[in-house]
Amino acid sequence: MVIQFILLLLGAYLLGSVPTAYLVARWTRGIDIRQYGSGNIGASNVSAVVSKRWSIPVTIFDLIKGMVMVLVAQWLGLNIYQQIAIGLAAIIGHNWTVFLGFNGGRGIFTTLGVILVLSPKLGVAALVLSYLFAPFHQLSLGVTLTLISLPIASWFLSQLFGIEERLPIALGYLAILLIAMLRRFTIPRTAISASVPTGELIINRLLFDRDIRDRKAWISRSPADASPLQHPAKPEKKPGSKTSR
Repeated sequence: MVIQFILLLLGAYLLGSVPTAYLVARWTRGIDIRQYGSGNIGASNVSAVVSKRWSIPVTIFDLIKGMVMVLVAQWLGLNIYQQIAIGLAAIIGHNWTVFLGFNGGRGIFTTLGVILVLSPKLGVAALVLSYLFAPFHQLSLGVTLTLISLPIASWFLSQLFGIEERLPIALGYLAILLIAMLRRFTIPRTAISASVPTGELIINRLLFDRDIRDRKAWISRSPADASPLQHPAKPEKKPGSKTSR
């Protein structure tokens, strides 16, 4: 069982690492999707930059990435903690893909795939809650609130959602929330947010998963705006100057 668990962990990470949105943008438009739109390697950015039609297979494959290895773990009879660890590995693979220098997407649909397998009723509720904000063009805010509510709902409403082992599930969903926040806060600033104060940047990333409040400006960024902010290099000290030693 230990070997099977290790192999599934590795397989989940590698499957999660497949950068579906990046590949679709390369194949269909010949562009690096990280340099366009929101810069995110995910279905929403494919919809904005490539086409809504191509965002559908990206969404489906990202869901499958989160589901398949957890389903295999269940089929092999691995315990709930091992199943959760394998699901987390798939999400980490999507967020920090080995194929793009450990720079991936946000893992939202991969996360949903994991949740749908571990607790199907809560997964459906999470999907509905997230998209309640879509008509107001605040899907990211809906996702944020959903991620925060997952460990709370799985603990206090475990019977309602048919969760038998609420402690490992609640801990797993807390880990999912922390992974999502870590991904948001470790992304380098881009040129478009160079003048945004740090406090405002933190709030924007926490609530809206972007650096600026203006959603339209964020999703329509040019490659120059989407490039990481370059800090000016310090001037070299000349030999013989008072500060040189």
